[in-house]
Amino acid sequence: MDDDPTGVQTVHDTYVFTDWSVDSIRKGFEAPKPVFYLLTNSRSLTESQTIKVHMEIADNIMTVSGETGQEFLIISRGDSTLRGHFPLETQVLKDRIEEKTGKKTDGEILFPFFKEGGRFTIDDIHYVNYEGKLVPAGETEFAKDKTFGYTKSDLSEYVEEKTGGNYKAVSVVSISLQSLRNLEIEYIVQQLLAVKDFNKVIVNALDYQDVEVFCIALYRVLNMGKNFMFRTAASFIKVMGGFTEKPFLTGRDMIKNEVKHGGIIVVGSHTSKTTEQLNELRGLEAITFIEFDSDLVLQDKLEEEVDRVVQKAELLIKDGKTAVVYTKRTLLVLENDTPKEALLRSVKISEAVQALVGRLSVQPSFVIAKGGITSSDIGVKALLVKKALVLGQVKPGIPVWETDATSKFPGIPYIIFPGNVGNKETLKEVVQTLGIVWQKHASH
Repeated sequence: MDDDPTGVQTVHDTYVFTDWSVDSIRKGFEAPKPVFYLLTNSRSLTESQTIKVHMEIADNIMTVSGETGQEFLIISRGDSTLRGHFPLETQVLKDRIEEKTGKKTDGEILFPFFKEGGRFTIDDIHYVNYEGKLVPAGETEFAKDKTFGYTKSDLSEYVEEKTGGNYKAVSVVSISLQSLRNLEIEYIVQQLLAVKDFNKVIVNALDYQDVEVFCIALYRVLNMGKNFMFRTAASFIKVMGGFTEKPFLTGRDMIKNEVKHGGIIVVGSHTSKTTEQLNELRGLEAITFIEFDSDLVLQDKLEEEVDRVVQKAELLIKDGKTAVVYTKRTLLVLENDTPKEALLRSVKISEAVQALVGRLSVQPSFVIAKGGITSSDIGVKALLVKKALVLGQVKPGIPVWETDATSKFPGIPYIIFPGNVGNKETLKEVVQTLGIVWQKHASH
């Protein structure tokens, strides 16, 4: 279960479903791959909405499992910088499944290691790589998130903080780097066998070999009948699901049709990294920038602004050029603002941003969306994707969907570019990878 569309950052040739209906889950169970993704986008939901969604998902999974006789294992893919509805989501899933089946869940495994994004856990402290320097997660901008903020970098203390003291730091089980590096698999097995009452287990990791050693121990205890819930970043799923290495996608891997149109890049994320990446695009040929005046939300004129930008973008795409549409780079801050009014405004802006793609009448050769909520809205509401094939990654941590036959623009690559991934050159490099194909055709 993916709380935003970026969670397929480490996998390939598997499916992501944008709803959690019984029909979609059944298709996931029937697919030849051992792993499939449900996009909940719950990071953009309220607590009450999140509870409702996760109860529905648990019910529908149990329905399909009952029909097919197939067992299942749930991984809640969350943010590698520790934002999101933790511990709520996994607690709801556990409670619902226990209520319906009587099957107890012994513990919850927290594994936020994400190599591709520079997130490492060492001596129980979770770090974020900033320009080659490891910064404890609790000291980063992510920890100051208004909705999902926290103060602790030590994951055992983070657990105590986020659970309101229901799970004490001293009771949290730690799988150490030393045990993993010394291949103390039997010791790790014993640690996991001792877990009960939904206690939390944190796993340290610096590289994929640490994940692999842990998974060997984990498979053994699962075969002994232990049950766990998982709250992890993307790297764990790659190993747990047995995904092989795949080279980064080329332009020809992504754009498979004869192309005469340009693409569209929509930038909603306001992080400083995103703005730097945007500025790096300015030197490229066949690219035109269009600023979307998101501040017009104050005058209730977003509709007219969407129409203006869409008309301009369509002309460019038809002409073989790529339109880069970006919201104002400064966050709108009002005096005496209330959280409710700020949320309503941001929802209106988000709806307008996805409409920039949803109202296109010209098929672009590709779509790039920058930012987690932006990419979810564009994928689900604008492109109307129900089931996407994950082709792989174009750069570390940047996944590519191939849109399905029933979507608005079938068979095109949809590149999901997280707001906090890559260096300042990465967006430019992605566009250049695509450009090798579409500019060649545009010039004809």
